Amino acid sequence: MVKFELVKKSKDKNKMTFLIKDSSPGYSNALRRIMLTEVPVLAIETVEIKKNNSALYDEMLAHRLGLIPLTTDLKSYELPKSQKDIEERKAKCTVQLTLKGKGPKTIYASDLKSADPKVKPVYPGMPIVKLLKDQDIELTALAVLGKGIEHSKWSPCHVWYTYNHSLKINNKHPDLKKYKESYPDAIFTKKGEIKESFILENNLVDAVAHINDDIIKVEYKKNEHMFHVESWGQLTAKEIVVEAIKILDNKLSELNKLVK
Repeated sequence: MVKFELVKKSKDKNKMTFLIKDSSPGYSNALRRIMLTEVPVLAIETVEIKKNNSALYDEMLAHRLGLIPLTTDLKSYELPKSQKDIEERKAKCTVQLTLKGKGPKTIYASDLKSADPKVKPVYPGMPIVKLLKDQDIELTALAVLGKGIEHSKWSPCHVWYTYNHSLKINNKHPDLKKYKESYPDAIFTKKGEIKESFILENNLVDAVAHINDDIIKVEYKKNEHMFHVESWGQLTAKEIVVEAIKILDNKLSELNKLVK
């Protein structure tokens, strides 16, 4: 039975570190890939440009809009079942946003007006285009729920995992001075001693492994995997993890039925 354990609770809801025990690399990698490519989020898919005499041509402007992360409520929206759902602009899978501006000024993501107050740019200060005098833009964009496996703009996060480990440090070893230059400077205190928390805080476990096992011995636990999740902001890190586990469980249940 796979067990999950929260390791680090961050004030930033977009970051999470947790441990999976009694897992295999196959299960952990499947969960990682699902977080990256299967958890759906909203992103701008189509843009109808009515006016644009800015320095950016239409395709580039649409491309920039598509890469703006949008806050996503998975309870209110669902994946479109077909292209027809998108074309009909069904409320369950699409959101309309409008943008209008006249120069001289810089147009930011915050200038996008959404039909749903819950759907808005995660980073309002993202610049879209700089308009000079007598330049203006006017457009209507359609955000659609999608998956990262289709396009990276629908990827909700960056996630990676490593084997869990234990450290044994011997600051009294006679060869410490001899090997000091082989270790990163960031792991040492002002007194020249190795501190475990410095190794962990700076993600230097692999950097100190196998240099001298009598000074720092790193033991990796093959069935325990430490996950690090960093959300782009469309969903919180917790929402991404919970949704990914649901998706993986459903896939395993379907596979179990087929095997039977």
